[in-house]
Amino acid sequence: MSTIENHARPRLVRGVRLRWDDLRKQHWLLIPEGALKLNSTAAAILALCNGERTLNAIAAELEKQYQGENVVEDVRDLLSRISKRGLLIVEGIELEPLPPTQKSNFSSGADLN
Repeated sequence: MSTIENHARPRLVRGVRLRWDDLRKQHWLLIPEGALKLNSTAAAILALCNGERTLNAIAAELEKQYQGENVVEDVRDLLSRISKRGLLIVEGIELEPLPPTQKSNFSSGADLN
């Protein structure tokens, strides 16, 4: 996926968590292989990724905190980078149907989770 659409609903994958370290005064994204240090803006964005809010809704919420600055592209960029690392699921993406001559490898009852 090259870009995350405005209507997509991102959420962290199972096993990935946001944490605040009181000792170091630092936000962390805990992942199965370790941890990623986050700045406060990245932590604020990821905290809003609950699978219910759209990218537009996340940006609108942050724009309130950052005095109306347009942050949609910054949010999209961060979420795209986190998604490429396999740490974010982007729900609500419309996939193009397969052409009639191609068949899917999945049966209709396949569990894709």
